[in-house]
Amino acid sequence: MNFEVIANARTVQGTGASRRLRRAGTVPGIVYGGKSAPVAIETNHNDLLLKLKKEAFHSSIISLVVDGKKEQVLLRDYQTHAYKPLVLHIDFQRVDATHELHVKVPLHFINEDVAPGVKLGGGLVNHVMTEVDVQCLAKNLPEFIEVDLSHMNAGETLHLNQLKLPKGVKLGHHAAADAVVVGIVGKSGGAEASESEGEAAAE
Repeated sequence: MNFEVIANARTVQGTGASRRLRRAGTVPGIVYGGKSAPVAIETNHNDLLLKLKKEAFHSSIISLVVDGKKEQVLLRDYQTHAYKPLVLHIDFQRVDATHELHVKVPLHFINEDVAPGVKLGGGLVNHVMTEVDVQCLAKNLPEFIEVDLSHMNAGETLHLNQLKLPKGVKLGHHAAADAVVVGIVGKSGGAEASESEGEAAAE
């Protein structure tokens, strides 16, 4: 999925200036990284809010157009209001096509309903992770990584090193290869766990 964000460079900064921008329906932000100096920007609030609601926006290469000049960036951080649907600030990082990115990519679990441990064993799927750290060049960055559960039985777990990563993508430096991604908990296992928790609470 291709995303484009239109922005303008801003020269006036500070808390007061940012507050005026928000009242005018724009979001203050910054783009940094690469060989160029950081640039303070402003972009349309409502357009940005809609894009932030799309999962792929958080793990895709974005075309950021600042005063007509286009560059490739990643969303690195953003702040929102505690309870209002308001974006308060956003950070983008420039992408270098020749250097590997370190990005969190969402996991999409498929075939949960036909997994033997669920369909035949009546087990429950336990999602331990919903995203994973990966390293790759910008051209290889996936929007998500698919995790197929069609072969899993009750009591089985799937680990990071068992994921089928797209070509050119590898686990991030800090990702523990033996960490559990997902498991199927059998009926008896769930009952025993509940009993154990109950006994611990009673003690």
